[in-house]
Amino acid sequence: MKRSFCMTVALATLAAGAAQAQLVIEKGSDDRINWQSLEDFGAAHADLDGQSVTILGPWLGVDQELFTSIAAYFEDATGATVNYSGSNSFEQQIVIDSEAGSPPDIAVLPQPGLAADLAAKGRLKDLGEDTAQWVRDTYAAGESWAALSTYKGQDGTERFFAFPYKADVKSLVWYVPENFEDAGYEVPETYEDLKALTEQIAADGETPWCIGLASGGATGWPATDWVEDLMLRLNTPEDYDGWTTNALAFNDPKVVAAIDEFGWFAKNEDYVAGGPASVASNDFRESPNGLFESPPACYMHRQASFIPSFFPDGTVEGEDYDFFYFPAPADGSMGQPVLGGGTLFGVFTDNPVAMAFIEFLKTPAAHELWMAQSGFTTPHTGVNMDAYASETQRKMGQILLDATTFRFDGSDLMPGAVGAGAFWTGMVDFVGGASAQDVADRIQQTWATLQ
Repeated sequence: MKRSFCMTVALATLAAGAAQAQLVIEKGSDDRINWQSLEDFGAAHADLDGQSVTILGPWLGVDQELFTSIAAYFEDATGATVNYSGSNSFEQQIVIDSEAGSPPDIAVLPQPGLAADLAAKGRLKDLGEDTAQWVRDTYAAGESWAALSTYKGQDGTERFFAFPYKADVKSLVWYVPENFEDAGYEVPETYEDLKALTEQIAADGETPWCIGLASGGATGWPATDWVEDLMLRLNTPEDYDGWTTNALAFNDPKVVAAIDEFGWFAKNEDYVAGGPASVASNDFRESPNGLFESPPACYMHRQASFIPSFFPDGTVEGEDYDFFYFPAPADGSMGQPVLGGGTLFGVFTDNPVAMAFIEFLKTPAAHELWMAQSGFTTPHTGVNMDAYASETQRKMGQILLDATTFRFDGSDLMPGAVGAGAFWTGMVDFVGGASAQDVADRIQQTWATLQ
């Protein structure tokens, strides 16, 4: 789904191999890591020596190297072996393997919808109420994370089937600190402040936003992230959940209002670089470049944590660019909602090493060891925030810890014909001049054909 268009590397081959025995950080050498949590885990799982576990996931290249570097500590603590295989056709492969009766012991699932489908078919093992309660108690906005991992099983009963590990943050606005300082602008703390800043920049004769929706066959998806963030700021989490399942119709006035709110930013000639006519044709990977022009072509760009991969060569995080949380309304009625993504670990077999690996993922060290490298944020409230390798990652991690509500990317939770079809094209039509009501009506018609 959407996240596949945000990857900077796509490999066409299947990569497999055991986690490397060499530890990237020598045990006890870094006092930011909770080494005691590993020792305690190892002592409780000494009976796994000589056994093995297979894990299939979507991670390849650098992500695979990072994950196997963490799995190596599981091997060191238990004496068991981890065999990880990564595939760029993972979503299809896990369905084929599980239906053929030859699944891996564990799969790394990038989408809750896929996990829910597997659970409904009886493929996933119940991880137990104790683990569900651990998530509620240990993760910030824990109820959100527990709900994200709870699905109906083959018997129709809801149970906790997937363990959330490694989160991504989407509720971010990127800017150049020097540009803000030169113009006398301050980072907005509320949604009202964000709109006021937009108006102030335009009144100064400058352009507040760069927005680009072009993404080849996926053109339109960046706008769906905007609408999802706005749904969480204008409506309750329950409304958001109903919207992603169509219990709240796509053409409900609440959804239409969120689309129109996106239009407040994207359809104003004074607010977006190149004007509204350029929004649909401006490539999402190139759209942030205006931040770095002199004079700046824009001052803000709303996009997920991956976007610095497309910033101009040589730009330095924390110096040439920074970000702030896409703020919530000042009255606090919606709390601090965070839109994002993440990965879920599902168990497919009765291999005791698989359940032990889920227990390993609960340890602070299993998070801190990846935090200390790159590309990892976590809602785990028990980790040492100093373990993050960069201030940028630490700030993203703090956004997760401050969240009162976490919700997964909405379009990825919807049926493909809607979330990766009518919603995308509808947003292109909207910035092209169609009304929010007409767009929402057409998307709802698509959803109705699926029911």
